[in-house]
Amino acid sequence: MSAVDKKTAAELDGKIEKIRPEMTKIRRFLHMNPQLANRETETAKSISANLAKLGLDVQTGVAKTGVVGLLRGSQPGATVAVRADIDAVRIQETADVPFKSLNPGIMHATGHDIHTAIVLGTAFVLNEFKDRIKGNIKFIFQPAGEGPPEGEEGGAALMIKEGVLDNPRVGAIFGFRIWPEALGQVSAISGPMLANSDSFDVTIKGRSAQGSLPQDGIDAIVLAAQVVSALQSLIGRSLDPTDPAILTIGRIEGGTRPDLIAERAHFEGIVRTLSDANRKKIPRLMDSIIKGIVHGYGADYTFSFNEDIPSVTNHPELLDLMLPSLNEALGDRKVMPIKPQMMADDFAFYGQRIPALYFLLGAQNPRLPATSLYSPAFNPDERSIGIGMKILCHLLLDCLDQQSRLEKSGT
Repeated sequence: MSAVDKKTAAELDGKIEKIRPEMTKIRRFLHMNPQLANRETETAKSISANLAKLGLDVQTGVAKTGVVGLLRGSQPGATVAVRADIDAVRIQETADVPFKSLNPGIMHATGHDIHTAIVLGTAFVLNEFKDRIKGNIKFIFQPAGEGPPEGEEGGAALMIKEGVLDNPRVGAIFGFRIWPEALGQVSAISGPMLANSDSFDVTIKGRSAQGSLPQDGIDAIVLAAQVVSALQSLIGRSLDPTDPAILTIGRIEGGTRPDLIAERAHFEGIVRTLSDANRKKIPRLMDSIIKGIVHGYGADYTFSFNEDIPSVTNHPELLDLMLPSLNEALGDRKVMPIKPQMMADDFAFYGQRIPALYFLLGAQNPRLPATSLYSPAFNPDERSIGIGMKILCHLLLDCLDQQSRLEKSGT
């Protein structure tokens, strides 16, 4: 039996509809004032001020600019959490909206402003139900969801390091991402849902010479071109094609003058995998390929491979437990299965510690041309805010109720 009966569901719908316009205004304010990872100071001030209005226990400065609000229910019980990422990205907005970004070259192109509005609105709604809540709810507003600046810690890993899952201890956590699919379509699967995300960089060390005397040098740029081409063949010819993987080289540089053979060339990229087997195998294959080409020409190289973000993996039991609640919140739409996606999200770090459930929420505006995440024209449908709030309210209330039943039964 769900904790959200028909009467409670109707009450939730009424509260959500009442608060939705205010959350839309907050979303637009955040969209106009986007801030990059670990620099979300004004974003954090807005979030903490709104949480303080509710009388929640509010922590600021968590993982540099993160905010955590704790809603204590009137009845004892477990603690569950929901996370919203709050940072923007370096993209110049081209969407024709009246609340366009005021910060040149920075934009909420991945929907973190929508995420923040949904989770904040959920706090507003559930605060009015705290006399019925069994346990506690942590509302986690996490900075650096897109990754911290180079040389800095940040994001989910730092929030965990600073104790966001403790005091009180969190038993389960929910996360989500708006998705360029039909408005209100929710997708989730058991097990790996988003990819491992790793990065690498390679420096090839040749020998400089005058361009008219190529025999005196070792051309690092030519070697880099061969290595890049060979690495692109690695995925298609060295791995099981039924186990997806992606290798992308996104930056390359080399040389100092047009008439000199380059002494050095450097390139960087990412690898996305779904299996731990491929995650371990690919760097070994990469090193072997680079070594064979570069040493064959008498040059040298350095190669580093960093395991950055693990796969977002839905806890099977938690998903099974919450699927009826998700479907109930969605009404006729129901949760749709989806193939694992090759995107990444550092929400994965929470799932390494405690049971986690992550879903994709369709937010494509049917009146506008389809745009992808990270597009400068990204303009999600704001009606997704109300839909997301409803989903989270149902999930959080039902999860706490389920935890309470398990504790009473001694399981």
